[in-house]
Amino acid sequence: MTSPSIPAPPSLRERDAVAAVRGEFTPSGVYLNTTSLGLPPRRATAALAAAVESWRTGTAVPTDYDDSLEASREAFARLVSVTPDRVAVGPQTSVFAGILAAAVPDGAEVLVARGEFTSIVFPFLVHADRGVTLREVPLAAMADEIGEATALVAVAAAQSADGALADLEAIRSAARAVGARVLVDGTQSVGWLPLDASRFDYTVTSGYKWLLAARGTCFLTVADDEAFTRLRPSNAGWYAGADRWDSLYGAPLRLAPGARALDVSPAWFSWVTQAASLELLLEVGPHALHAHSVALANRFRAGIGLEPGASAVVSLASDADLEPVLAGEGIAASVREGRLRLAFHVNNDERDADVAAEALAPVLG
Repeated sequence: MTSPSIPAPPSLRERDAVAAVRGEFTPSGVYLNTTSLGLPPRRATAALAAAVESWRTGTAVPTDYDDSLEASREAFARLVSVTPDRVAVGPQTSVFAGILAAAVPDGAEVLVARGEFTSIVFPFLVHADRGVTLREVPLAAMADEIGEATALVAVAAAQSADGALADLEAIRSAARAVGARVLVDGTQSVGWLPLDASRFDYTVTSGYKWLLAARGTCFLTVADDEAFTRLRPSNAGWYAGADRWDSLYGAPLRLAPGARALDVSPAWFSWVTQAASLELLLEVGPHALHAHSVALANRFRAGIGLEPGASAVVSLASDADLEPVLAGEGIAASVREGRLRLAFHVNNDERDADVAAEALAPVLG
């Protein structure tokens, strides 16, 4: 497996694009915890406040929420280089992973990275009663481990625990050679790592981390008609109807064409925030977001004496009690698998990286 390349530092134009929106973020300290919960921009919280006020005053109209959802679908499609008809919307990753798990043939093998996030592991494990086998292998060996028995490879583009990057092109090539499908989880990557979803059979991305939405938004992309025909819309409800507001009662089945047949009825307020946040991310652009986030992560790495990396996430081992250090400097971060996890995104600047490095270098040895 080849190592993901380290991107060049952001250009002046990319720096300007990030600077133009940074004023929309107002954390109380140094916020480096996007891997757990994205920080909403001002426009998202303003849109949410307006929606709550309409609800409170009885002026909200349910059909109006369709605008936020369709704006989100279209914006996400642009972000990952597909057309909106290839995008389904729902509440969580596991909901869509469950649909994909049900489509795996009896007795087939599903390949996942060892230590993968359970939202794309558990849905496949529950199909063991029909002979579906889930095989865990090291992330770095995934492409080499794909074999004739493999029906589906499910892998996060960036691992939840430590931000390690998968060699997606090698995995795609090896899977195609044996006729296996590929599911890419973009929850810890889309928003800072450019992803062309059209190159993979399926992608699934929750929005409450790097896409900066309130929890309750998720996107599934389906690359082509053949990939779609393998799926059964087992969660179909009125929102998956061809005319959703004329699909509220009774038979016959009348689902929407394309990926929208897989839509799951939305948590409306979450999509109000998602539309606003995706608007901001597109204003900056995926390549500027990538260059900015990785450059800050590498600025932090340099500050504590580490070599540069290709991820916007930094995972660090330490025997020290880091909680008082983080609290003393107002640094928000998380611990996964016993390691400190720091995430750098559009809300961060060079000062954040420097404050974190200065605080942590003495205790990280």
